[in-house]
Amino acid sequence: MCSYESLTRGGIACAGILTALAALAAASLAAAAPSLEVYGHLPHLEDVSLSPDGTRVAFVQTEGNTRLVAVSELAHNGVLNRLRGGDQKLRGIDWADDDHLLIETSDTTFAHGPIVGLVGNVHELFQLQVYTLKTNRLFMVPKPNAFSDLRLMNIITGAVEVRKLNERTALFVSGMQLLGDSRAPYPAHALLRVDVDNEATSLVVPAHSGAVGWIVDPDGVVVAEQRYDEHTGQWSMLIRRDGQMQEALAGQALLDVPRLLGLGPTPETLLVQQLEDDEPVWRLLSLRDGSLGEPMAQRRVLEHPIEDPVTHRMIGGAHVGDSVDYVFFDPERERAWQTVLHAFPGERVRLESVASDFRKFVVRVEGERDGYCFELVDLNTHRADSLGDVYDGLSHPLEVRRITYPAADGLQIPAYLTLPRNRAPQSLPLIVLPHGGPAARDTADFDWWSQALADQGYAVLQPNYRGSDLSRRFLARGFGEWGRKMQTDLSDGVRFLAKEGLVDPARVCIVGGSYGGYAALAGVSLDPGVYRCAVSVAGISDLHRMLAWVNERQLSSGASSLAQRYWDRFMGLSGPGDPAVDAISPIKHVEAVKVPVLLIHGRDDTVVPFEQSAEMYDALHAAHKDVALETLPNEDHWLSRSETRLQMLRASVDFLRTHNPPE
Repeated sequence: MCSYESLTRGGIACAGILTALAALAAASLAAAAPSLEVYGHLPHLEDVSLSPDGTRVAFVQTEGNTRLVAVSELAHNGVLNRLRGGDQKLRGIDWADDDHLLIETSDTTFAHGPIVGLVGNVHELFQLQVYTLKTNRLFMVPKPNAFSDLRLMNIITGAVEVRKLNERTALFVSGMQLLGDSRAPYPAHALLRVDVDNEATSLVVPAHSGAVGWIVDPDGVVVAEQRYDEHTGQWSMLIRRDGQMQEALAGQALLDVPRLLGLGPTPETLLVQQLEDDEPVWRLLSLRDGSLGEPMAQRRVLEHPIEDPVTHRMIGGAHVGDSVDYVFFDPERERAWQTVLHAFPGERVRLESVASDFRKFVVRVEGERDGYCFELVDLNTHRADSLGDVYDGLSHPLEVRRITYPAADGLQIPAYLTLPRNRAPQSLPLIVLPHGGPAARDTADFDWWSQALADQGYAVLQPNYRGSDLSRRFLARGFGEWGRKMQTDLSDGVRFLAKEGLVDPARVCIVGGSYGGYAALAGVSLDPGVYRCAVSVAGISDLHRMLAWVNERQLSSGASSLAQRYWDRFMGLSGPGDPAVDAISPIKHVEAVKVPVLLIHGRDDTVVPFEQSAEMYDALHAAHKDVALETLPNEDHWLSRSETRLQMLRASVDFLRTHNPPE
């Protein structure tokens, strides 16, 4: 439950701007739900986005398994429009202008068979729909079968660039166009233009070999193109000069390819990211002469650019640490953001959306005072008003402590420890919960999985093991350490907490998803004796088969691919035929497993195939090990549905309480 204060620190009433949310939910929870139901369901409120003029707010709401997209008029507390998500998975919403809403969805193609031009029969396809509020119409980009002669697919592959041309809104987005003959077609990137008022889509840049992205200027002119040959690693950036595209930058990068991030903060510039001295650096590329400027924002590394909602230029960036810090290049915008932060002292604040005048903000707030909720901050009225709690039935998240411990070789491992309610932090049962990726990271921000487990009475450790994306140098410490030091970094954390007296070393289990699922299996097969049980969700068990599967999905067989190189770099291998692959494959070490194992996997997983868990189950069962397999029907790699996310939590908790009871 949120509490609110004005920016001048005076108390105000709990206004609840979106009181109409309650009317949308016929079966809204009247009282606090059981913990697993609260955490297991998708967030009750998410993707809250302000219209550019700041008068409307769009949001996604979940009630049970029903997903709704709704638009509310802030001045009247009323819901203008609402859409049901249906079977498609809502991935995000944003405003194109004050009257058009962009809705990104995805669908798993497993049930529909192979798709022409794509290798394999399981794909997660991302699609874009445009909703017009005035007419209550929804259309797909591009419209199905509207461009069969151009062989365009209903797939989007990049960010949407919004431009205002002659007072009308146009979208520029990368899509997929089939090349080659009808017997062996293959998809390639093409640039599409969508005029949202008349729902017309046109082909701006036809697909051609190597093109992966474009930048469009405020007048709708393509001013830059990025190319990359995945097999050779050759890359180039072209800019428009003298009426034609000319190469400005080029090089070779088998991984870590330089990127065009968007329009620069000043006219006639583009924002470019590339590695320098093994760290990502932002520079401005001049459209006039192709020169690169000095490094930007040197006071910290910025990972994600922030786009101005009117000019669509990059006006700042975000740095991910314990939470997310934001930096704005313009001093006036930076002052406005600091004013917002001062309204929530001691709490973690994430920027969700901002109006075009930079006077209204939607932020997601987490802390002891406000709980976990969305707030609307208006700098003109000096008010911060509630838009609602993220999770219905969750008042205040559990405590998360940042800790650092030494690995066996002395490397300092940052981690987060979530503590259970009303229990002294000593001799606690522990769940080690490594993140996926592995090139990802955990933060101190709310994490539904760790919070759910901690609410069952466990301490939960989330280590940022070497190879986590804390910095480029820390990431590189994980190269070649998959199943090796990346794994022992986890058990070193257990030993540290036991030495500190925080946990009971005899009551430790390991749980994880994706790479974390692999780490759970490796923890009881490659690093035995630490854990008394393991839960692997969509984990990899057989690296040889996994790498072969990755290669099979490439459009050109026999050639090295970006995906293959990514895996090889972390695993320290030279491909699926490398004899060293067996040493770090849990399925080759089932005899070492002495504790119960629970395998959980979605049937529609397009990232780690279901067979990775099915075959691990067969191997453990054949070896007479204590193993169970929980199948999630119609579920993908990301636990995108409430029903199966809750199924995963229930199965995990039942298993953990049986084999590692928290009492």
